[in-house]
Amino acid sequence: MKLKLHTTLIISIGFIIALSGCYRERSGATGWKYNKTENGGFEKANFYEQQTGPGLIFVEGGTFTMGQVEDDLTNNWDNSPRRVTVSSFYMDETEVTNMFWLEYLEWLDRIYGNSFPEIVERALPDTLAWREKLAYNEPMVNYYLRHPAYRDYPVVGVSWRQATDFCKWRTDRVNENILIKEGLFVHNPESQMDEEHFTTETYFNRQYVGERDAEGITDFSPNSSGYRDIRMEDGLLLPDYRLPTEAEWEYAALGLIGNSYGELVEERRTYPWDGHYIRNDETRDKGYGEINANFVRGRGDYMGVAGALDDFGDITVQVRAYAPNDYGLFNMAGNVNEWVMDVYRPLSTLDAEEFRPFRGNNYQTMVQNPEGNPADKYDYVAYDITKISKFLSEYRAKIGSSAVTPEDDELMNSLELKFEEAQETSNKKQEEEAQTLMAEALELIIDSEALVAADLRKGMSDNIIAVPGDMKFRNVTVEENIGRTNYREANNIDYQDGDFNSSIAFGQGEEGRQDINRMYDYGSSSLVNNESRVYKGGGWNDRAYWLVPGTRRFMDESQSSADIGFRCAMDRVGAPTSFKKENTRREVDYKKKGR
Repeated sequence: MKLKLHTTLIISIGFIIALSGCYRERSGATGWKYNKTENGGFEKANFYEQQTGPGLIFVEGGTFTMGQVEDDLTNNWDNSPRRVTVSSFYMDETEVTNMFWLEYLEWLDRIYGNSFPEIVERALPDTLAWREKLAYNEPMVNYYLRHPAYRDYPVVGVSWRQATDFCKWRTDRVNENILIKEGLFVHNPESQMDEEHFTTETYFNRQYVGERDAEGITDFSPNSSGYRDIRMEDGLLLPDYRLPTEAEWEYAALGLIGNSYGELVEERRTYPWDGHYIRNDETRDKGYGEINANFVRGRGDYMGVAGALDDFGDITVQVRAYAPNDYGLFNMAGNVNEWVMDVYRPLSTLDAEEFRPFRGNNYQTMVQNPEGNPADKYDYVAYDITKISKFLSEYRAKIGSSAVTPEDDELMNSLELKFEEAQETSNKKQEEEAQTLMAEALELIIDSEALVAADLRKGMSDNIIAVPGDMKFRNVTVEENIGRTNYREANNIDYQDGDFNSSIAFGQGEEGRQDINRMYDYGSSSLVNNESRVYKGGGWNDRAYWLVPGTRRFMDESQSSADIGFRCAMDRVGAPTSFKKENTRREVDYKKKGR
């Protein structure tokens, strides 16, 4: 009897498991089977959770106290503590290195070097950022970026804009590599020139063909040829690499996972390591007394005395020179400061969201053609006409009439007329014609022998907003948001970081707009504007105060420094925790699973 009951139980459990297995292949809404051509072909992807991209570490999100809780020695009072929640995300194990940046430059030169050299020029780090009036830093100017002795050192002299461009490039190269490993494409560098190269956006929008190794993956639709391209719904391609938000960066730097017990944070950290000191206070067999980060300990003391160097380097150090924090992230304090996504506001804590706080949203949507499909990708370089015109005006004022030769004056006069014409054309929504005029302006600069030509050329390359191969995007208009209550606040809080549309005076009409005193009058009363970006972490040239994750500073997004670098982050989609431990590791195998 017991044997019979036992057998019956086994059969029952097996039947339940079988039913569960079948159920997973059927719609819970309709009962129809997935992935069947005869049923219409609706597909259910063989996907369970996001894979970890190259170079990334999984950071489990949570609640923490964001902001400066120690003494505010600078008396800025711009980062008051508040309790917020950060979603799980991924972050680079180390700062982006010179080696990674040289790989980026080589790719740009191969794709654009012949037709659009200005694209390569805009990606070059400012090596002159190393120069100081009363210091001999020429070795770093000449060797830091390209000499192999520095290849595993963090790249510096890159602006916020350059860092953002790198993240986009990295996204495309990682996803392209995934498709090649999946057997969909053949990697042929010679076939990818100018606009005819892979980007994730052009691939998803069917504007990239490439050299195929296979027709695609199986398509169960009865109306297809039997094969199709990868879609977002397949979960194979990764989300975008990007800069971390300020909240994400600060949360990851603290590494509170290491001193948390259940929901209790046993001890709040001052730095990304345990204790409240810059030296290791562990037992002597664990490096007792060693410096925990690369920074300046006092006036003139950058690395200690000969024979007993404190921090392994006089300037930056290799990106793995120090022990990682509890998340496995290296140099979250010291070595170099790091760019984050946020624009800077001194009182940003007064109107911060509690969930995923961020300041700097600029909502965009893809440009569509008359048929309602995505417009053709760029096959030319697009410039920010307004900013370039402003640059020329400021440049003329800066150099003064005494420094202008007849050739310089002639060139700048010609450019002013060309930019004015381009602006008028753009205002008429004739964007392609306007950009043609900008290309003509660049030719004027290239053909000129004026002394100012080099500066003017850089001014144009610094304000490139799109390159051949990019999809076309535009800002979301106010009219499109009329019916949306989720980001139309009654008091018009500065959700778009200072633009007129979010100001209190919005709606007063054109007459009211002209007399508005902006909160931040850049260049007159403030250095804060929509292009002022936050950087954090402290660097090799900073005192210990700036190593505290809650401290923050800002710089214009087009500027750079010898002690500012960056690292990339990536969204975690789906569950905030990993179902598989291996997904928290780096370099996950992207080979096909079950296809």
